Amino acid sequence: MDETIRNRERTWSMLCHISALVVLLGIPFGNILGPFIIWLFKKNEYPAVDRQGRQSMNFQISMTIYAVVALILAITLTPVLIGFLLYPVVGIIVVADIILTIVATIRTSDNVPYRYPFTLRIIS
Repeated sequence: MDETIRNRERTWSMLCHISALVVLLGIPFGNILGPFIIWLFKKNEYPAVDRQGRQSMNFQISMTIYAVVALILAITLTPVLIGFLLYPVVGIIVVADIILTIVATIRTSDNVPYRYPFTLRIIS
């Protein structure tokens, strides 16, 4: 494979991961939409983008599910005083999402395929 093509594939693969951080700009579900848009347009052109895009989307969907469930439980259990213990869990999920997204981007920039932990394999 030509070096230029490999560089483009690596760049688009990295963007599949780092684009999830657009949610930090206040775009609702941007953590899922960013990787989805890149994956949708580049998956047929570059095999690595297809693999890494699916990894990124599965992870972001999983983390969103975990955070929403923890938040709902925290809100509903707050009157029982147990819910207050779940608010830090939501924070940990958000911080882990950001850190693992950055790790995935760095690993992909080194041409090392990254597989996220704690991920539901929704898109196969």
